[in-house]
Amino acid sequence: MPKKFIQKFMPDPKTLQKHKYLRVFGKLLDKPNLWVLNRKSAPGAFAVGLFVGWMPMPFQMVAAAGLAIMFNVNIPVAVALVWITNPVTMPFMFYVAYLLGSKLLGLESQHFEFEASWQWLEASLSTIGPPFLLGCFVLGIVCASVGYLVINSLWKYSILFKWQKRK
Repeated sequence: MPKKFIQKFMPDPKTLQKHKYLRVFGKLLDKPNLWVLNRKSAPGAFAVGLFVGWMPMPFQMVAAAGLAIMFNVNIPVAVALVWITNPVTMPFMFYVAYLLGSKLLGLESQHFEFEASWQWLEASLSTIGPPFLLGCFVLGIVCASVGYLVINSLWKYSILFKWQKRK
């Protein structure tokens, strides 16, 4: 695992603890495992970040920080990974989630046109909402699981590589 490379970009824990959205967590931020990269905190942080990234909700970064604290995994990595959902990727990701949810529920996917209004949102929650939310949840679980397994495997591989190099 390129631990030193990643740690160069990680912010100072003291600065993050003073951030206006993270102050809400108070003394919970004092656990050292929340700020270091090790073989237990990195894969879990990837899982948390990828899962929350698929959830269609505001303040994803705060939710990722809360889950990282709950599972005692690296906060900066978990928070950074929610940015897989950004204005460029979000339409594609959420459309795929809707199609998957429709398939899982046995519904035919409907043609709809997005409209940025409260009325459209209220009307759509009953029609496209359930398949969309189910698809987001399933894809969140799948991506979190795959992310965890890949990072955990890469971490183990890098340790084995270092041991082989020492011999």
